[in-house]
Amino acid sequence: MDLKHGHSVKFCPASYSTLAAMILADSSLHLGLVGQCFFLQLIQLFVNRLDSVESVLPYEYDVFDFCKDAKEMRPSENLGQVLFGERIESSPYKFNFKQDVKCKAVCTKVYKKGIKEDATQLDFLKMGMQLNYQHHWIIDNMPVTWCYDVEDGQKYCNPGFPIGCLVTSDGRAKDACVINSEFNKKNTFYVFNHVDIKITYHSGESEGWRGARLVAATLEPKSIKQADGNNPSCEGANPMEVPGEFENDVSIVYTYSVTFEENNSIKWASRWDYILVSMPHTNIQWFSIMNSLVIVLFLSGMVAMIMLRTLHKDIARYNQVDQEDAQEESGWKQVHGDVFRPPRKGMLLSVFLGQGTQIFIMTFITLFLACLGFLSPANRGALMTCAVVLWVLLGTPAGYVSARLYKTFGGEKWKTNVLLTALLCPGIVFADFFLMNLILWVEGSSAAIPFGTLVAILALWFGISVPLTFIGAYFGFKKPAIEQPVRTNQIPRQIPEQSFFTKPIPGIVMGGILPFGCIFIQLFFILNSIWSHQMYYMFGFLFLVFIILLITCSEATILLCYFHLCAEDYHWWWRSFLTSGFTAVYLFIYAVHYFFSKLQIIGAASTFLYFGYTMIMVLIFFLFTGTIGFFACFWFVNKIYSVVKVD
Repeated sequence: MDLKHGHSVKFCPASYSTLAAMILADSSLHLGLVGQCFFLQLIQLFVNRLDSVESVLPYEYDVFDFCKDAKEMRPSENLGQVLFGERIESSPYKFNFKQDVKCKAVCTKVYKKGIKEDATQLDFLKMGMQLNYQHHWIIDNMPVTWCYDVEDGQKYCNPGFPIGCLVTSDGRAKDACVINSEFNKKNTFYVFNHVDIKITYHSGESEGWRGARLVAATLEPKSIKQADGNNPSCEGANPMEVPGEFENDVSIVYTYSVTFEENNSIKWASRWDYILVSMPHTNIQWFSIMNSLVIVLFLSGMVAMIMLRTLHKDIARYNQVDQEDAQEESGWKQVHGDVFRPPRKGMLLSVFLGQGTQIFIMTFITLFLACLGFLSPANRGALMTCAVVLWVLLGTPAGYVSARLYKTFGGEKWKTNVLLTALLCPGIVFADFFLMNLILWVEGSSAAIPFGTLVAILALWFGISVPLTFIGAYFGFKKPAIEQPVRTNQIPRQIPEQSFFTKPIPGIVMGGILPFGCIFIQLFFILNSIWSHQMYYMFGFLFLVFIILLITCSEATILLCYFHLCAEDYHWWWRSFLTSGFTAVYLFIYAVHYFFSKLQIIGAASTFLYFGYTMIMVLIFFLFTGTIGFFACFWFVNKIYSVVKVD
């Protein structure tokens, strides 16, 4: 088809979703097809939900009474986007490629004194400015960023920009008001009602193809009071003030300017780099992660060396001495007749281990795919979608592990076991999640999961995950119980008096310190990405830390298990699970510290939501780390008792 004005933007297969959304948004869109790439004349700007670092409650764009698109439409969203509360919709901001626009009016919003609805809308807008709510705009699946200078002459590109800002009654400028000395009137809100948008494109003529690709989109928000909404002027105007007290009518004119700039040095494949590289603490993160890895690897090497040397001597000594001499000694060999005695609450332990196995495999595959680049920030919602789908499909290993271990423990209530494996931990998470969702519904937040999505999640759980768990349990119970290397005595051996450090609670508390030490730096950046709305993209380092966590949990648990067995305390089943699982308690303590020291969250609803979601993270992490410690210890105990001679 012929294109208007002879200008075009090239959208290759990676942008098909944006293309489809544009076609739906504007039926008059003119398209051309050359090779496998579409050429577009019209550029559509999409808007996402607004969020704040001072509140856990995100809101949809329309709730704030901004300018709306006449042909409003929503691109299809994946499960991860819905769960994260993303609500993308079209906006009235539409541009023709390479046609600069200067101070164009979008719409005018008038709030009349004495009308209750107008007062409510204006109060909500003021609340958004007071809590520093941020716009999130999207062009060609890229965030429209607000770039500004920070400390040491560095530039920071924020993937959002504020609605406005507030100068308090004591004359203190909050947040974005600091950037402009004109924002100085007390008890006054300043709305950013104008944006200067700059779109950077990469021309293909130098590479032998026609058209262009968008490689960057930045903007600068401004507050400009317009005298006439029909003939706006954006030069040297006074800021758009909204007084703290609604005593007169308020009229807000929203305008924008657009400029296009060609830059062939930025490749389309690396167009996200300017956003990710400018994220705060990037250099600190690289240094800290490397430092953490060196320390953890050094400690892991020391633990492994001590264990290997000490065990080698023990085994050699036990295999050389006579049985009479061995009876007089103390050590782990003396409890061989009790070490495989089934634990108390074996049903619950097997259920936890089944769920932990499911979470472990899900985490491993998700992080591996993220390392390969399939779950980058450009693929919105892909990370959460992948995790949920994998969890649903991994019901079979959960059922198998739980059933096999429960049978090994001598359990016979197999129906109860498989039901608890399928329903207990997911039920706790869903109950917490549903309670959080009720709060979001009451608050009118965009993060509230629609009823249809909740039904879909339940359908995935009961329709796919539960049957797969039953299948796994069926094969687990058909298998014979795991054969132990030594026989268990009928009468339990008396456990001698233990020192302080070999008692259960001190050992469990100490066991989580080393694993937590290798993740707390990454934990800071993960919490930043969740609660401070910063992009997390260093999945390679995260995968490396995941492997280090695996090694550290295993070695710390094995080391403490060895010390307890040497002290002739053979109750290792639950202790091995709780030793590494206690890392989750440190995670919770760190999350509490992060809340009070790093976040500015205010309000009872936001606080409740923060700790509600944190408890879900802690439970998942508890099952995950506990399972690692248990199976490492299980392997270790089987190994040492299979190589020592027992008469």
